[in-house]
Amino acid sequence: MALKRVVVTGLGAITALGKTVDEYWQNLTDGVSGCAMIQQFDASKFKTKFACEVKDFDPTTYLDRKEARKMDRFTQFAIVAADEAVKDAGLTPENANVDRVGVIFGSGIGGIITFQEEVLNFGSGDGTPRFNPFFIPKMILDIAAGQISMRHGFRGPNFAVVSACASSTNAIIDAFDNIRLNKADVIVTGGSEAVICAAGVGGFNAMKAMSERNDNPLTASRPFDKDRDGFVMGEGAGILILESLEHALARGAKIYCEIAGGGATADAYHITAPHPDGLGARNVMNAALADAEMVPTDIDYINVHGTSTPLGDVAETKAILSVFGEHAYKLNISSTKSMTGHCLGAAGALEALACILAVTKDIVPPTINHFTDDPDLDPKLNFTFNKAQHRTVNAALSNTFGFGGHNASMIIKKYKA
Repeated sequence: MALKRVVVTGLGAITALGKTVDEYWQNLTDGVSGCAMIQQFDASKFKTKFACEVKDFDPTTYLDRKEARKMDRFTQFAIVAADEAVKDAGLTPENANVDRVGVIFGSGIGGIITFQEEVLNFGSGDGTPRFNPFFIPKMILDIAAGQISMRHGFRGPNFAVVSACASSTNAIIDAFDNIRLNKADVIVTGGSEAVICAAGVGGFNAMKAMSERNDNPLTASRPFDKDRDGFVMGEGAGILILESLEHALARGAKIYCEIAGGGATADAYHITAPHPDGLGARNVMNAALADAEMVPTDIDYINVHGTSTPLGDVAETKAILSVFGEHAYKLNISSTKSMTGHCLGAAGALEALACILAVTKDIVPPTINHFTDDPDLDPKLNFTFNKAQHRTVNAALSNTFGFGGHNASMIIKKYKA
């Protein structure tokens, strides 16, 4: 059977850089850091006391108070971003068959804030089991996809994807595959994460994965800088509305871009560290190119995983040089995690949004907080340090890699009729 073409018709976002796509993009291109001292809990005794939080978030601005209380923060984020994306796409029961509109959504951890609260409440009592009846529905990873479908009445394919920090990229690829295989006309996809709590920060601190630059949080996320010392935790949600081209044209939808292809691989190496030569990263970029029927010289921009960890940034750079050869020096490369922090399971969706807008607007967002060149990185590579760059972006590749050795890459290209 002939595969259907898949386009993007709607976007939604909530991040430390803003609560809408427009705010997010403006701050990305302006090179604004979303990092600040943690407000959600008292982090004064933790090794890391800062994060990229969604500031001044009141879920009752968007949701009925009773409904909001039944949702963990990660689901609230998902609903807010999904509402924006559905509205942006102009998607209604009148112009789409809701039986063929699905929701495929990712999260790396899910309702950890709810889990922590319930366990602490139980532990502080006399041992009598008193738990919130919404404990389990608030905590489970799939509930965001379920809540989005119930809010909008979408009855197509509906499930969650979990692959650590690659989760939402894998979700988008699954959505892409479902549409091009004609299993759905439209899919709401992306990811959400909210883990800025004692358990989340404490757990990553124990692994020595996060930056401890408490004296200057704004510059703590330093991908590809010699003095990087770990990632900065972020939170938020990113949503894409994917749609078959014929369906989008039939209902007169605006089209941002086209999804060209995606790939998924495993490092099969270590639970948290990347393969030192970037083997899995190399394989997944090659897989995405093959799926898209494109060659390395077709790519203009790579939004890298680029977490600001000593090992990860070097391994990914090796993989890029291996895949792209001399063309690597003609690419723009950037890590938007330098501004958003690492949003874990939501990272892929938010970085896909950055790629979509780069392709749409021909602007590459920067990698901020670069102060000192790393001698282990090729100085001829263009990491788009500190300032956005204008260039034609016909195609962009987005990389996401997760604990467990999960790798996912997707390619976004300009839409041409």
